[in-house]
Amino acid sequence: MSTFRPRDFSDGSEEGRGETPLWALRFISGKYQGGEFPLRPHREIIIGRSSDLDMVLVEDMVSRKHAKITTDDAVVTIQDLGSTNGTFVNGEKVRKAELKDGDRILIGTSIIKMVYVEGDATNNNISETEARSKMAVAANKRTTPKSMSGSIEEIPLPDLIQLLSTSRKSGLLVVRSDNTTGRLYLRKGQIYFANIEDTPSIGPRKAIVRMLSWAQGSFELEPADESPVPEEMDESTEGLLMDGMRQLDEYRVQLEKLPALTSTISVPKPLGPKLRDLAPEELDVFQSVLEATTINALFDKSPLTDLAIAEKLRALIEKGYVTAT
Repeated sequence: MSTFRPRDFSDGSEEGRGETPLWALRFISGKYQGGEFPLRPHREIIIGRSSDLDMVLVEDMVSRKHAKITTDDAVVTIQDLGSTNGTFVNGEKVRKAELKDGDRILIGTSIIKMVYVEGDATNNNISETEARSKMAVAANKRTTPKSMSGSIEEIPLPDLIQLLSTSRKSGLLVVRSDNTTGRLYLRKGQIYFANIEDTPSIGPRKAIVRMLSWAQGSFELEPADESPVPEEMDESTEGLLMDGMRQLDEYRVQLEKLPALTSTISVPKPLGPKLRDLAPEELDVFQSVLEATTINALFDKSPLTDLAIAEKLRALIEKGYVTAT
């Protein structure tokens, strides 16, 4: 059974319940998702798989004594206790680090967010025993245990990917947003393939950039899928992330200069300017316009990156090769 073990306080106190917590650990992914654990001043919390600890995480990837969190007045630190799989803060493997509001900790398959709770009546009055009980309920409600799942509102996809990369996770990361499903294939933290709705024209790099733009939705890390993929990538995950975020920033600038994505696009008849004057990528986008009815559809038709399509479409409209209404 997944549980948080209550401790026996013979003096009648209940883990310093009279002291107002300044911080809490909020589980935003994993089997304990939805649980919250208060951090009171002058308190040390030992986290691990052993049943006699303060916070017990029953997972294979969690060591018997995994990490220690110490609260000294308003300063909170986390220290790895020589765990097998490591302790990560904001994607970085740490031995000891000071925690701040919003920091994300990865222990096993649980992603835990450090949150400021002073003045929050809900959290001020909860004891550690009550927190353990609620965590046990949250864990036991999960009839089908997931290795890792959560909301991309709580942990944006770039941060999640960095965590998975640094901790060398393997698996199929399924991301769902606005009735659209994307998949990232990971091997020891390396993204080697990606797709959205199995659409052939949306290549793996294009799919990654699109998914990085999703601000709402859910994710779930499923077991690794070793089926052959059409185009295996060998760039580092860090490189893919950096290039993806750069493309996304530049793409957003281009979008501001284009008509609405729902605009209808067409080729003027008769066509005035000469096709021979087009650069190769402009010609590729022009040909895709012949098969698309809206700007949105064009982005799916062309195999070029969304940034390149936006740049070339803008040029085609300005030169009179394409109209948008």
